[in-house]
Amino acid sequence: MQQRKLGTQGLTVPALGLGIMGMTGVAGAPNMYGKPDEAESVATIHRALELGINFFDTAEVYGPGRNEELLRNALGGRRQDAIIATKFGFRITAEEKIDGVDGSPANARRALEGCLKRLGTDYIDLWYQHRLDRSVPIEDTVGAMAEQVRAGKVRYLGLSEVGSATLRRAQAVHPISALQSEYSIWERNLEGEILATCRELGIGLVPYCPLGRGFLTGTVSRAENLDANDYRRHDERFNADNFDRNQQTLRVLDQVAAKHHATKAQIALAWLLAQGDDIVPIPGTKQRRWLEDNAAAVNILLDAGDLTVLGNLGQTAGARYTPRGMATIDR
Repeated sequence: MQQRKLGTQGLTVPALGLGIMGMTGVAGAPNMYGKPDEAESVATIHRALELGINFFDTAEVYGPGRNEELLRNALGGRRQDAIIATKFGFRITAEEKIDGVDGSPANARRALEGCLKRLGTDYIDLWYQHRLDRSVPIEDTVGAMAEQVRAGKVRYLGLSEVGSATLRRAQAVHPISALQSEYSIWERNLEGEILATCRELGIGLVPYCPLGRGFLTGTVSRAENLDANDYRRHDERFNADNFDRNQQTLRVLDQVAAKHHATKAQIALAWLLAQGDDIVPIPGTKQRRWLEDNAAAVNILLDAGDLTVLGNLGQTAGARYTPRGMATIDR
């Protein structure tokens, strides 16, 4: 597997990572992408290691907690073979529901001790604040995170879904190695100021949902046909007329995929990889067959014509989050 650098502090990872959120779902939504199969999830993590995809993305809120435990159990005695990224920053109730964000230094310290225990390790490779807490200065949050780097419990720091001003303020406290945000051929909000800021400051980009929550694979139905518990029933991009309008993206992906004897998912990932060698997508899957399909994207070389056609795709119909979800995004 090809290797890429995230940031300028020395973090080297495979060109593709593996998002494992779907293997347990998130707090309050355990079956957000269908009921997980734990045995297949573990087998998928094992297969990822075989393919050289050893950069795993998890979070305290996934499960909650059970996602980190699943990764620990799957790795067994192979912790040294894995690069683990995890995230903190949501308040989680006793009923395992999300109740806002908490970027306080006290919560950062508490969260890290919990994730170290659940992951069965004494250090985290890449530790993110999951969402900005506007009630706590980012300097205070990152300052507390930097304490853990100095203590040897964390190697590198990251932030998720923050804007340029926050990145600059955070970077002034401690080097930030990665920004994790949604970015794909149908979600381009990072282009322009945020991506430019990352490159100016030497911060790598880790796109989550690089396959548009499955839409860009062409295998997911419109919202009303999905399971009642499926998260995408609340995603405007999958709803009614928006889903139909967004089919144009799939038609273009199909055309380019036919040229390269590839799948739509592989072309969508190849497009992201071509946007810069500081970009490391983390497509999520809980099945080996999709993992293997995704992994082959690193071998696809899109030409200038392909990139122009794909880059000229129009605006995606529908917002990527509900208004409540969008309120947690720092732009």
